Amino acid sequence: MSGHLFFADRYLGYDDALYAAVRLIELVASESGPLSGRLAGLPEVYATPELRIFCEDERKFDVMARVATAQKQRTDVALDAVDGVRITYPDGGWWLLRVSNTQPALVARVEAKSSARLHEIAAEVAEILGHEEVEFPEWQEA
Repeated sequence: MSGHLFFADRYLGYDDALYAAVRLIELVASESGPLSGRLAGLPEVYATPELRIFCEDERKFDVMARVATAQKQRTDVALDAVDGVRITYPDGGWWLLRVSNTQPALVARVEAKSSARLHEIAAEVAEILGHEEVEFPEWQEA
């Protein structure tokens, strides 16, 4: 989502636009047909933009800890707590909530395989944050 591509093969791993361009050229040259043909098989997904949710610096880590504790009780989803809380549903939809390192905010993203499911998951995150008295922002789909 940030537009950065990190490569950890054939080198130690780094983010470099020229290297990404060369790797793309190599990929296109390795097979016949246009790049669009290779992309056509990828699934369509729906995602929110990065949602910044105002939360005072004094509260944001406590709010995040309470959300994480509550989500750890769930057995219907997969939980990843590496950088905040990421919940992945059996249907492939997911949401991520983490603390901003630079602003008094929580940062959220939601992704799903349909627009309707995207809104269902976003509503769940809004409800979770409502219990913490933090308002989940509205967004417009592109």
